[in-house]
Amino acid sequence: MNTPGLFVGFDRIQRLAFIVGVAALAVCAAGAIASPEQFFRSYLVAYLFWAGIALGCFAIIMLHHLVGGRWGDVVRRLLESGTRTFPLVLLLVIPLLFGLRHLYVWARPEVIAGDELLEHKSPYLNHAFFVARTVFYFACWIGVAYLLNKWSAEQDRTGSASARSRLQRLSAPGLLLYGLTATFAAVDWVMSLEPHWYSTIYGILFMIGQALTTLAFVITMLRALGDQPPYSDLLRPQHFHDLGNLLLAFVMLWAYVGFSQYLIIWSGNLPEEVPWYLARLRGGWGWVAAALIVFHFVVPFLLLLSRHNKRRVGILATLAGAMLVVRLVDLMWIVIPAFHPEQIRLHWMDLAAPVGVGGIWVRRLSGT
Repeated sequence: MNTPGLFVGFDRIQRLAFIVGVAALAVCAAGAIASPEQFFRSYLVAYLFWAGIALGCFAIIMLHHLVGGRWGDVVRRLLESGTRTFPLVLLLVIPLLFGLRHLYVWARPEVIAGDELLEHKSPYLNHAFFVARTVFYFACWIGVAYLLNKWSAEQDRTGSASARSRLQRLSAPGLLLYGLTATFAAVDWVMSLEPHWYSTIYGILFMIGQALTTLAFVITMLRALGDQPPYSDLLRPQHFHDLGNLLLAFVMLWAYVGFSQYLIIWSGNLPEEVPWYLARLRGGWGWVAAALIVFHFVVPFLLLLSRHNKRRVGILATLAGAMLVVRLVDLMWIVIPAFHPEQIRLHWMDLAAPVGVGGIWVRRLSGT
C-alpha cells in the first residue's frame, strides 16, 4: 500500500508538540540544577515510556509482516515511522548514562564495597558494560529497522514479491532479536534499580506493555488523522474493530503475566523477592495498584468486549487515549517506589519530563 502523504496536515501538531516539548525539557533542565537525582528519576520514566512506543512499533510491524492482516495495512506507515525514531531515542538515552550514579546503587563503588551480592554481580552491573550493552541494543534495533524501512519502500516502488519475501524472512529472527534485547534492556534499565530483586518474566511484562502502549498510541493517531487523506479514504470500521481486538488481547495478556509474576512471588515468599511488592502495595502505592487493576484491566476489558465499542472510532480512541495515561502510571508504579518505597512522592518533573521527551519524539515522526 503506497501512502506517501501519511502525515498531511500533521505538521502543525508536530510543531506545537516540539515547542511544548522543548519548553518542558528546559524547565526540567532548570530543575536538574536544584535536584539532579529527581531529574534523572523523572527522565527515566519519561524515556521508558516513549522508547517503549518505538520498540512496540518495531515489534508490531514485524508481527504484521509475518502474519499479515488488514489491520496492519492501515497502521504500517505509522509503525515504520515509529521505528525511524530509534536514532533520536539513542540520543535521548545519553543523559541517563551521565546519571547512573543517581539512579543505580550498583554504580556507586562505596555501596558495592559493603554488599557481597553487588560485588558478585559487578562483572555484569558496571558502568562500562552497561554502556556497551546499551550501544549493542541500539545497533541491533537501528540495523533491523533500517532494512525493514528500506525493503518496505522498495516494495511500494516496484511491487516486488521478493521484497515482501525478504521482509518476512527478516521479521522472524528480528522478533527473536527484539525479544532478547528488549528483555536485557528492561533488566538493565529498570530491574537493576533494585539489584537484589529479580523476576524471570520481567522482560515479557515490559514487551507486552510496549505493544499495548503502541497500539493505544496508533489508535489515537488514527483518530487524529482519520479525517485527512489518505486515511479518510482507507479507514473502515473493520480496521478499528481489528485494532480493538488486538488491544483487548494485550490487555488480557498484561493482566495474565502481571498476576503470574505476583502469584509466583507470593507463593514462594522468599525474602529477596517479596520486598519488591511490599514497596508497591503499602501506603499510597497500594491505591495506585488497585487503580491499575481497575483501569488497566477491568474497565478496558469490559469495554473492548463490545463489538459496538470497537467499531465506534470515538469510543475506541477515547479508551486508547486513557490507556496511554494508565500506561504511564504503570511505569511510575514500577519505577518510583524503587526510590520512595511505601509512600507516594510525585514531583512536578514526573509530569514535565514525559511531556518534554514526548514533544521531541512526536516531532521526529515522519512519513518518508
